[in-house]
Amino acid sequence: MFEMGEHLPLKITFLDGHSMLVSSLCDAEKALAGEWRSKEADVYKNAERLIAAAKEGVCKPEVAFDALKKAARQQRLLHPTKRSSALRMLDNLAAPLFKQDLP
Repeated sequence: MFEMGEHLPLKITFLDGHSMLVSSLCDAEKALAGEWRSKEADVYKNAERLIAAAKEGVCKPEVAFDALKKAARQQRLLHPTKRSSALRMLDNLAAPLFKQDLP
């Protein structure tokens, strides 16, 4: 299962007031079932198509995640998120481990 990795989880609040964190493709699919301003909007339909494609393995999950983020932002459902200072410190400590070349 795809986890968001370098992306922070998205916090989406739907029109009915229900909120959720999206941190996987399964979460993204559930988020699409929520109450959006317009499920007929091109940006929503694109996110829906790319999430389905990512679940089938024919699209990169990051591309689908970015499409969902764009749709939620455009429909004013996305909460802004920032990395905490503790998470920034952890990222700085872990960064050299991920930059090493593997044999």
